[in-house]
Amino acid sequence: MTVLPATPEVSVILPVRDGERWLREAIGSVLAQTLTDLELLVIDDGSSDTTPAILAELRASDPRLVVLRQQRDGLVAALNRGLDKAGAPLIARLDADDVALPERLARQCAYMRAHPDVVLLGGWAEIIDEHGAPRGRQMRPNPANARETLAKKSPFIHPTVMFRAEVARRVGGYRATFEAGEDYDFWLRLADIGEIAILPELLIRYREHGGSVTRTRELRQIYSARLAKLASAERRAGRPDPSAALSAPPDWHDPSPGAFERDSSRLYRLLELADPALAQKVAESAIDLGALTSQIATLTAGERKFARAAVINLLRAENCPRGASRWELIVLLLRLGALKSLKAAWRSGGG
Repeated sequence: MTVLPATPEVSVILPVRDGERWLREAIGSVLAQTLTDLELLVIDDGSSDTTPAILAELRASDPRLVVLRQQRDGLVAALNRGLDKAGAPLIARLDADDVALPERLARQCAYMRAHPDVVLLGGWAEIIDEHGAPRGRQMRPNPANARETLAKKSPFIHPTVMFRAEVARRVGGYRATFEAGEDYDFWLRLADIGEIAILPELLIRYREHGGSVTRTRELRQIYSARLAKLASAERRAGRPDPSAALSAPPDWHDPSPGAFERDSSRLYRLLELADPALAQKVAESAIDLGALTSQIATLTAGERKFARAAVINLLRAENCPRGASRWELIVLLLRLGALKSLKAAWRSGGG
């Protein structure tokens, strides 16, 4: 029987909901680490498959596995519950469909000991398919200029990260108001406190499978990322965090948005027209084309992708919406990247 450490060196947080297919492998990869002084906190977010039975079986054979249950409160609640219960000074993340390589925790803990100023550490990942076979490529965030990259987009692969528990609690953990982008907001706030780094080594096997991200969730993710960057810029300028007043994820259809999210909401009401069905409906009324033209210089690559699709859909609508002529839409499409716009139009049917 493994002896449970009084104060483990690292706590691993692993949220799961209906993860029976790969859960044993994920848990086994943590409990088989070369660094044994650990606890594994698995937060079961209301699973209805055999996940609870698998956890009970594995818990009986290794006391380092701690099972916490909640009633489908969501990922952010699960992560924060794990953060609250973690007993170690260092916290690592893993997802229920990924695999930690044997020396992952030992290498990260050694780095954190040698670099006490680093509060957040990421790493590299090998991509595998649903059967565990390598997909011929790896996710290798550039370890140089991580802070510069963070100001634009996340340089971290979430299930590779390790961070200091005390600092994570000090900044308030994950925030549900940044739905689908809660990790990026968390990284930005950790970076306010200390240094960040990426260990240039493969730490996990990252599984890509059929559970693809929907267009709606992807749009919500980049919307939350935009708000997180805006809030971070305000904090860096020495001003109060404007997102602190949010009590829930903002709705970009809110007729009375706050000053903080107003311009972003205007923009995303247009970006969501990347959905052809929504574009066809809005074509019968007026659109706020200025929401895009006034912010075009600030668009990220992901936002540009949605913007091109939205404009193409508006051009294909039977009636040009009020507030925009077809010529204006064509010019805007060219401003969004002529070659990419033509390729997008060709892939989606041409014309």
